[in-house]
Amino acid sequence: MKTNKPQTKIVTFGELLLRMNVVEGYRFTQANEMRVHVGGAEANVCVLLSQLGIQTDYVTRLPQNDLAQLALNELQKYKVNTSNCVYGGERLGLYFVEAGNQIRQSQVIYDRSNSSFATIKEKQIDWNAILNDATHFHWSGISPGVSHEAALVCKEAILTAHKKGLPISSDFNFRSKLWQYGKQPSEIMPDLLQYSTITIADLDAIEIYFGIKTDTKESDADRFQKTYELIKSKMPFLKTLAMSFRKSDGPAHLYKGLLLHEGSFYETKEHKIHVVTDQIGSGDAFTAGLLYGLTNELSGQECIDWATACGVIKQSIPGDFAISNLTEISHFIKNGTSNRINR
Repeated sequence: MKTNKPQTKIVTFGELLLRMNVVEGYRFTQANEMRVHVGGAEANVCVLLSQLGIQTDYVTRLPQNDLAQLALNELQKYKVNTSNCVYGGERLGLYFVEAGNQIRQSQVIYDRSNSSFATIKEKQIDWNAILNDATHFHWSGISPGVSHEAALVCKEAILTAHKKGLPISSDFNFRSKLWQYGKQPSEIMPDLLQYSTITIADLDAIEIYFGIKTDTKESDADRFQKTYELIKSKMPFLKTLAMSFRKSDGPAHLYKGLLLHEGSFYETKEHKIHVVTDQIGSGDAFTAGLLYGLTNELSGQECIDWATACGVIKQSIPGDFAISNLTEISHFIKNGTSNRINR
């Protein structure tokens, strides 16, 4: 039976970045070459969703130069629409990564001050037109952390989407090395997050944004469910809250997902990851998997299974993007990790 349901179109807003990676486990101070990747939280979400067959529209502000074109080319390769990007400013944002290992942490250095995105102004993006045929809007806490101007434009988009009655998803995505423009996250984020119908969060960011604390001695599931009850008054439109949890188990990582969706609680099994190729972008892959499940009206358990599978698979892939597909993710959900050769 045919329905008149509109084709899904997820619009996102965020900063497109070049990631400069020190190669072969060297430290920043040892580096004599860098490997270039394209990334950014919302771009990462778009790339995976597009591979899963969902129409995506990525919106940002870029300089008119070849580095920006390099970044756009990468998104377009994965069929992400970039036609609503605006141009202006002098430079593309950068970030530099020194990969850690089981002994020391990975390190990130941002070079995003005065980027084209950081110097964006209100009314430079026609959100009413862009969101006219959208079915969903997604943003993350990284954008308001970049600059006050980016926070104001993010609010323009959120208010427009809210007025149109669109589902709005947000990722708390707190980055301590951002937020250098004189405002505290707790001054900015609650006002933006209040309109979310779907949110992906973590317990630390919830405490930073809202001052909500839970007992660290309690189980993850108990802390998660209590957090949901406490956050509902701050986010009155919220229907769906998801989190991923990562813990160390010797040299391996344990990774699982938790979801509260329309009043019901769901939890995945714990996945044991013995080798992490690249952890960056795994949260964005988790987000994309969740949005895929919700968009396709899967059950709550299927939604969180998809989100968690995407988060795990991303950690086997270098770069910001989760390069995967429906067949691979479905196989992982059914069979778990594998070191077999598919031939």
